[in-house]
Amino acid sequence: MKKIKYRFDPANLQYVHVKTSIWVKILRIFGFLSASAVAGFVFLTIAYSLLDSPKEKLLKREISNKKIQLELLSDKAKKAEKILASLEERDDKIYREIFGAEPIDVSVRNAGTGGVDKYKSLKNYNNADEIIKLHKSLDKLNRRMYVQSKSYDDLSKLAREKHNMLSSIPAIQPVANKNLKHVASGYGYRIDPIYRTGKFHEGMDFTSPVGTPVIATGDGVVELIESRQWGYGNNIVINHGFGYKTRYAHLSKFKVKKGQKVKRGQAIGLVGNTGKSTGPHLHYEVIKNKKPVNPANYYYNDLTPEQYEAILKLSSTYNQSFD
Repeated sequence: MKKIKYRFDPANLQYVHVKTSIWVKILRIFGFLSASAVAGFVFLTIAYSLLDSPKEKLLKREISNKKIQLELLSDKAKKAEKILASLEERDDKIYREIFGAEPIDVSVRNAGTGGVDKYKSLKNYNNADEIIKLHKSLDKLNRRMYVQSKSYDDLSKLAREKHNMLSSIPAIQPVANKNLKHVASGYGYRIDPIYRTGKFHEGMDFTSPVGTPVIATGDGVVELIESRQWGYGNNIVINHGFGYKTRYAHLSKFKVKKGQKVKRGQAIGLVGNTGKSTGPHLHYEVIKNKKPVNPANYYYNDLTPEQYEAILKLSSTYNQSFD
């Protein structure tokens, strides 16, 4: 029921019905709405300052997750850096030492990966300093990993070359001689069997019956097959690479051809008595960097230390050579 207002009129000594104008009503409604709007704004402002909206809660949750992920990535980067540092140390102090390679300089491993502007686009993000620091750390790690990967490629090549070198260097006797009874004359000055004068003997002589197999003392390629009436007689030269060659002289028969690849221990010919020779034997030379060297220093693969020492003594005896 609508309320009716009255006011006392002293002039007439009676109550008079009060009528409210439409403009007053409008003004009151507007005032109420304005007060409500202000109160609502104040309330919402206080609420938003103290309480998070669902969207803000979601964003804060995402930011928290990002921070956790950033910390986890930083920890992983530090662990990876420790592992890489260990690999680098072993690379320099063990692997490269084994293959005779120089250690990689620290300045090469820690070389820069870009200028300052590289990280400019990251400065607008939250936690920009942490993000840029992590990116710098990862870029440096990637650079070091690349250098280490290249180092392993180089070491792999060195290992293959080392294997080839160890297989190629003359390292056994050219005839079966485990009892060491076939050494007739060694490297150095010896008495020439024909001219009876002192002459430098550039190899070693092994006495064996005609037809005894002669074997390659290292992997290589047959560089020369030669038949002569004097001097070396029928002889073979094998090029082993790495500056090494070997010569097998006074043969009775060849079992290989020029240009043929041979393996250590492979039969390449038979002992004979051709050329300047006073009896069936094999004249064997080791040539390093175009100069003859003492073959007795290259029998370590098929002799015990005691046998090796004994053959060194036998080869150093001053006597008459067979050629």
